[in-house]
Amino acid sequence: MNSYDAIIIGGGHNGLVAACYLARAGKQALVLERYHTVGGAAITEEIYPSFRVSVASYSCSLLRPSIIADLRLAEYGFSVYAKEPSYFMPFPDGRHLFLYASDRAASKREIATFSQRDAEDYDRWEEFWDRVCDIIEPTLMAPPPTWSQLADMFEQAGCTDDFRRLMLLSTTDLLNEFFESEEIKAAMAPQSLIGTAAGPDTPGTPHIWMVHAVGRAIGKRGIWGYVRGGMGAITQALAGAARDLGVTIRTSAEVGEILVEQGVATGVVLANGETLRAHAVLSNADPKRTFLKLIPEHALPAAFREHIARNYRCSGPVYKLNLALHELPNYTAYPGSDGPNHRATTDICPSMAYLEQAWEDYKRGQPSVEPFIEIYTQSPTDRSLVPEGKHVLSCFCQSAPYEPAGRSWDDGLREEFADRIIAKIAEYAPNLPQAIIARQMLAPVDLEQRFGLTGGHIFHGELTPDQAYSLRPIAGWADYQTPLPGLYLCGSGTHPGGGVTGIPGHNAAQVVIESLG
Repeated sequence: MNSYDAIIIGGGHNGLVAACYLARAGKQALVLERYHTVGGAAITEEIYPSFRVSVASYSCSLLRPSIIADLRLAEYGFSVYAKEPSYFMPFPDGRHLFLYASDRAASKREIATFSQRDAEDYDRWEEFWDRVCDIIEPTLMAPPPTWSQLADMFEQAGCTDDFRRLMLLSTTDLLNEFFESEEIKAAMAPQSLIGTAAGPDTPGTPHIWMVHAVGRAIGKRGIWGYVRGGMGAITQALAGAARDLGVTIRTSAEVGEILVEQGVATGVVLANGETLRAHAVLSNADPKRTFLKLIPEHALPAAFREHIARNYRCSGPVYKLNLALHELPNYTAYPGSDGPNHRATTDICPSMAYLEQAWEDYKRGQPSVEPFIEIYTQSPTDRSLVPEGKHVLSCFCQSAPYEPAGRSWDDGLREEFADRIIAKIAEYAPNLPQAIIARQMLAPVDLEQRFGLTGGHIFHGELTPDQAYSLRPIAGWADYQTPLPGLYLCGSGTHPGGGVTGIPGHNAAQVVIESLG
């Protein structure tokens, strides 16, 4: 076949979800993936012989339960289990903190070792996020509300002050309304900054916290976990479901251009010159790549194209470092190789000032002198990833500019920043440098080249309030349709944004199904 009801550009999780729902509606769908396997940024690969790791995305919570159920993903090998404890924070003075997503009383006991008042106020903190998520969660699986509608929803729920906190405050200001201990503030802050070019003093960053709090993949809202076999098991399950639904998937099939005829998107031209036609084209690429690289310039309104080029913020701060290890880090704040800290996410983030300074370095075009580091060690609970007695460790690090001032990531900076990250972890776990067998380094330019993420931005663009809801990717075009008839967006550059949710793919598919009839 060279003609389909729908062609989906990109075989990441959202593209595969869209294809599945289109096929369930009886549409002939084709997925085109430029890499040799599907997955996009949700992929598991070897970084050294027999050492497998979730190369980019690394943890699961946001994948919607309805998508998991509709597509019967468990039958295709999808299995997710909770991280417990949720977080482990070592501090330079030798103290540590555990947080538990499913055991608030245990978290409060931990917090009380730093501040009894903060332990008591932790209930208020959790209740605030429950109220916010109760309002936002019902908006996820449909085109986004307008800002006036969103404000009305908070007002009708009697939560106007929560709207102020969520959308207008900085993370620093928000935390100051709840906590007194600098260590507790530092422990709560990182989820407001993940993947975001910002610091804790930046207004709007609490919205990022909410994005990470609304997931239910494991059942209870807000619990994060690991996918058995790594994040690639999600996209392999989706691909299996798609094929059984009749979807055609082609890998090593890079799209060179979206075909435009008489002002309508009518298909794609592959990099090898092959032309494929469809009644609808869905792009799982980010808005900048879609509108600025895949579409002829004349096919879009000039003002729209200029807004995407100049105003849509899509330069990410993330550097990913994956390590193959002889042994796990031995943290001086919690010694040993079999403790609960190795089941948790470890955050190297001793203070709010530390986080803000990392952002200040970034704004000057410099990789952070002292980076924020979020460490995942899945191998203690999933031995399928590593040889006997060995481990893998994944470091999600900020802040690293896409275009460093006066340097290039290819002039040795990539290796220098990896050394800096390892040295920082070694301040807390001195055995780490000698435990390393191999390392995989992914600077923002590598995330762009390897995964097609423009600017290395893991969310397909900033997710602060100015680029969310009816403003994502641009006011007037937040309903998965585009100014080019026949072309739709189904990736994280649409509502509700980034993370391995599957929601943009689901929502875009519903719009296309309605359009096709």
